[in-house]
Amino acid sequence: MQPENHESSFIRRLLLIVFVSLNVLDLLFTSHFAPNVSRAEESPRSKSVAETSNERSASKVDDLLKEAQRHFKPLPKDLATQEFPINPDLVTLGRKLFFDPRISADGTVSCSRCHQAALYGTDGLAKSHGAHDKVLPRNAPTVFNASLHFKQHWRGELQSVEEQAKRSLVGPGFANPDYVTAMTKLKAIPGYSEMFLKCFPGSANSVTEDNWGKAIGAYERTLVTPSRFDEFLNGTTNALTSAEQQGLRTFIGTGCALCHNGAGIGGDKFRKFGVLEDYWPATHSKDVDKGRFDLTKNLDDLYLFKVPGLRNVETTPPYFHDGSVTRLPDDVRIMARVQLDVTLSERDTTAIVTFLKSLTGKRPQDFTDAPILPAAGFDSSVTSTEDQHATR
Repeated sequence: MQPENHESSFIRRLLLIVFVSLNVLDLLFTSHFAPNVSRAEESPRSKSVAETSNERSASKVDDLLKEAQRHFKPLPKDLATQEFPINPDLVTLGRKLFFDPRISADGTVSCSRCHQAALYGTDGLAKSHGAHDKVLPRNAPTVFNASLHFKQHWRGELQSVEEQAKRSLVGPGFANPDYVTAMTKLKAIPGYSEMFLKCFPGSANSVTEDNWGKAIGAYERTLVTPSRFDEFLNGTTNALTSAEQQGLRTFIGTGCALCHNGAGIGGDKFRKFGVLEDYWPATHSKDVDKGRFDLTKNLDDLYLFKVPGLRNVETTPPYFHDGSVTRLPDDVRIMARVQLDVTLSERDTTAIVTFLKSLTGKRPQDFTDAPILPAAGFDSSVTSTEDQHATR
């Protein structure tokens, strides 16, 4: 072995000093800063787990949103169409007519009698009452968002809210014997003729049953009630609570969205009530309504009704065409049973009801506040002989 030279010895000592110094520094750093380093190192690891959980949750919500957007659409600002446009003057006139009872046979019935603000556009009755307190054939659905529906009334015999408003004048609700009688009453109230002329200029006679329907229809097309569900559909996923989101999943997964879809969550098609079993044992209906069959005499239309829209359904009992069910959970269970052959658990029923409550929107201000009408008393002289006998 050769003797170590001075240069090699110096290098070895220098390396040893560096090695010892590094170890000392490591000990000092560990003793003084280890807790902070530990926390600093643990925090990213903990955050990573939390981030992963949040990402998975966000992904599930995003998937739910995409699924919901396939079935549903948010409500538009109003429901005007090319055929039925709206303008402020027409809406103002229609609003007054909607609340005016003096055009009915006995001076007690207006559109607002069956569609009350306090009851979210319904009257809370199983079957509505018309002039002379006559019980009408079916339950009155809410007027909110009604102009979105593809037909009007449970059997869909009317094509639009305009036609429905017109036909109501001579139907069992207003109970006028003919349109002439109804328009005579309207013309007798000071102020209306001028309002009609402003909305329908260039006509020798602007106060007509068709224009009555157009005016009321224009007002009804403004009665839109967007809810938190619309915010969700527009991308604000936290607009629905986690329980409401789970209810939406259950609603879709059960099959409810096969019929209750679109912007109205229904109202855009006919379906047989009682696909898999007769409906009346489930609803305990007193009378069996044959639906569209009574109109068409077509056996394919037996027990066929318009699918009701579910907007504001929490606030609009009783349910079904005959108002035979008063509780929303019962409604949900019955529909799952007779339409889908599904027996819902209490948990799933509660989940769906929780989601349905998110469909409740804010009532339009110009509906909750009734307008001031042109001053005039009811003209009882403009009635038919039948009406006069009915009031005795």
